[in-house]
Amino acid sequence: MGIGRPKKAEIILSDVERSTLFELSKSRTASYGLVRRARIVLSSAGGETSISIAKRLGVSMPTVCKWRNQFLKSGLVGLYGEQRSGRPRTHDDEKVSDLLKTVFETTPRDATHWSVRSAARATGISKSAVHRYFNLFGIHPHRTKSFKLSNDPDFVEKVRNIVGLYLNPPSHAVVLSVDEKSHIQALERSQPLLPMGLGYAEGVTHDYFRHGTTTLFAALDVANGTVLGECKPRHRHQEFIDFLKKIDKNVTPALDVHVIADNYGTHKHPKVWEWLARHPRFTLHFTPTYSSWLNQVERWFGYLTDKAIRRGSFRSARELVAKIEEFVNHYNEKARPFVWTATADSILKKVGKICKLITGTGH
Repeated sequence: MGIGRPKKAEIILSDVERSTLFELSKSRTASYGLVRRARIVLSSAGGETSISIAKRLGVSMPTVCKWRNQFLKSGLVGLYGEQRSGRPRTHDDEKVSDLLKTVFETTPRDATHWSVRSAARATGISKSAVHRYFNLFGIHPHRTKSFKLSNDPDFVEKVRNIVGLYLNPPSHAVVLSVDEKSHIQALERSQPLLPMGLGYAEGVTHDYFRHGTTTLFAALDVANGTVLGECKPRHRHQEFIDFLKKIDKNVTPALDVHVIADNYGTHKHPKVWEWLARHPRFTLHFTPTYSSWLNQVERWFGYLTDKAIRRGSFRSARELVAKIEEFVNHYNEKARPFVWTATADSILKKVGKICKLITGTGH
């Protein structure tokens, strides 16, 4: 007869449980306690010892054992908390399941999505209880996320190519994320801004005067985060070639230049290909169609808009250009690269999951 502690029960996860736990462990909206419990169970299922888990996550051994046992006993539901003394539950599991099925599988007759009140009327559950269940299960019927699946036949190859440039850039080369932000409007507010004060936000008039537009050509160095920018009145192939010439002058001649760009027609103009043929150190890498999110400079454009343009008031296009140039110069003084962590496999896995949800072939 063996002597010592009994062998620890092994946690074996189904595909659904593993996927759900992984999403919870990376969630930014779930409670920290729930995220930590998901990480405990995932780590334990992966074979990590309880002592190692406790030390890495900064929790006690009893905490690790508690949530291991809770999962073994009740599955995913057990991670949301154990039953406590108090008033008995008003709604049993079947009633809660009916609520979830109603919200997930149907739509109300008079609206495009459910609200707390409409779900309460349809299921006979009080508004406060529906609100609690929505919070408990992370249900947000009023929110949407935009997406667009690429129809590019070379989608997989292009994703692997570009992600490879981010995660494993070639030696003796610079990788530039290049694009143009076109039709940036020089808008002058019809009245002066009301400054922010104690208890109230900055006031901005809803109407404005238009004073023309400009187009910003930008090249983001993915290695150090610096930006080479130039404003031009138009965004034809002539302006794009001029910007490539500027890149050529600013990059050390000894380095190859890998340019990541989207599929805008200007970037594929025959004159552009002729220029590239005369400058063999340049290589263009195109993102898949409808996949501009792969181009890091798009994130920088969002930063520029938020910090320098959206709330600005410009009396001329020249004033707007001066503001953009000032922002670029200050940004480069303390530039840091964006940290890209997604692998090609993880991106393709997410896209595959969306395809399954759309076609109804699985979760």
